[in-house]
Amino acid sequence: MRFTGRKKETLVDIAILLFMCLVILVTLYPFLNVVAKSFNDPIDTVKGGIHVLPRVFTISNYTGLFEGGSNLPAAFRTSVLRTVIGMVTSVLCCAMFAFTLSRKDFIFRRSFTVFLVITMYVGGGMIPDYLLIRNLGLINNFWVYIIPGLISAFNVVVIRAFIDNTPFSLQESAKMDGANDVVIFFRIIFPLCKPVLATVALFVAVGQWNSWFDTYLYTRAVKGLSTLQFELMKILDSAQAVGNATDIYSEGLRSAKRNPEAIKMAITVIATAPILIVYPFLQKYFVSGITLGAVKE
Repeated sequence: MRFTGRKKETLVDIAILLFMCLVILVTLYPFLNVVAKSFNDPIDTVKGGIHVLPRVFTISNYTGLFEGGSNLPAAFRTSVLRTVIGMVTSVLCCAMFAFTLSRKDFIFRRSFTVFLVITMYVGGGMIPDYLLIRNLGLINNFWVYIIPGLISAFNVVVIRAFIDNTPFSLQESAKMDGANDVVIFFRIIFPLCKPVLATVALFVAVGQWNSWFDTYLYTRAVKGLSTLQFELMKILDSAQAVGNATDIYSEGLRSAKRNPEAIKMAITVIATAPILIVYPFLQKYFVSGITLGAVKE
């Protein structure tokens, strides 16, 4: 049986479509499985057989996290606040630094670039970092979430590569028209860098949202400065300790908040949902922001 050219193209298209559907299924299944288990009765989940839909629907896995005077609402506000402020300030500072390093008339651009790259490979370590934070007076201070992460060497390099790909004649032309460096940055460079800035914003936002170790080191003594990830980590550790000490089939684990598996699934959904909501709005900039500045002509 022989196929014509058009039939061959149709078969190839069908094969590609089926393959991509398989890839999508493999990609989505783990997350859908977590969501299904988070909404399923914790005792029923132990029996297994949960795939993409809950068998015994319940929201007790989530309500159990907020019972007993939970600090999660306040921690959620702190996480949102540090994510928004940290993202805006870090993107702005990294963009200004990258703009300075991209200027061909900046005589120290090579020295600063070498120093910046060195910091990507060499660090002081945890103890010097803690001593520095303490000497700056940032212990038990909200700004410990913001100031240490204002400049990221990797993000500066990415933004600078993007700016280097834009015609320098635009800046020269603006200078001839009387624009200073501040006007050039905010009126010309900043609007042109929207794709890479959106990409860097996503990097910073994910890092800020998922961070919990800085809370453990610097602000755990102040309940109002606790973050969502840190509170969820404490809840998960407590649930696992209970689960290790008690038979999982016992009556004492009928509460969702005492079932480590149920708590783990609910925590995973709570921690990832905000990023999944934000990502589609930045996704269109993501690929272009990373690759546009990667090639020099």
